Amino acid sequence: MMTRSIFLFAISALAGLPDCAFAGQAEAAEALPRVRLQTSLGNIDLELYPAYAPITVENFLRLVDDRFYEGLIFHRVIANFMIQAGGFDSEMNRRDEPGTIVNESRNGLLNRKKYVAMARLSDPDSAGTQFFINVARNESLDGGRGTPGYAVFGKVIGGWNVVTEIELSDTGMKAGMADVPETPIVIKQATRLDPIGSTSEAEPPTQRKPAGFAASTD
Repeated sequence: MMTRSIFLFAISALAGLPDCAFAGQAEAAEALPRVRLQTSLGNIDLELYPAYAPITVENFLRLVDDRFYEGLIFHRVIANFMIQAGGFDSEMNRRDEPGTIVNESRNGLLNRKKYVAMARLSDPDSAGTQFFINVARNESLDGGRGTPGYAVFGKVIGGWNVVTEIELSDTGMKAGMADVPETPIVIKQATRLDPIGSTSEAEPPTQRKPAGFAASTD
């Protein structure tokens, strides 16, 4: 009877892991917050993981509620790497961020394709408003032993065709910055959607693997 109880406990423990166990499954029993980015090229829908990045998700949702992202652009776009937004308008005027947050990169979520993370400066705790969507597996952004990475806090669950169109847009120099899309790609509106259970498809575990294990390629 004790063996059976331990076995059932193990199953229920695994059932409560959202993307650390299977992309977003951890919070499948709970309502995951969702956000829609209405861009000039179409909508991008995100699902967020507050159980793994509570400070980051709270900060992002506050910015959404305050309409901070409206009128800002995807100002840094690098094919096969990531697309970044949340800091500049179409005239490359910087929008002042209300504050910065602590780094939550050691939460077990990795910078894989479709996953959303906070951009920052060299100071690990300098993330404020800018975020990026990984369009490839960016292992170098996960950090290492003793080195913080870039905190993953959500995933694209809709509008990947829009992400791809942004990724493949023509870019150049503008206002002294490289990799800026030649035609501004504007976030017209960022709004919360009704929360639902996780919509992510099951994927291999994303928690960091011990040295010697091959990293995921997606």
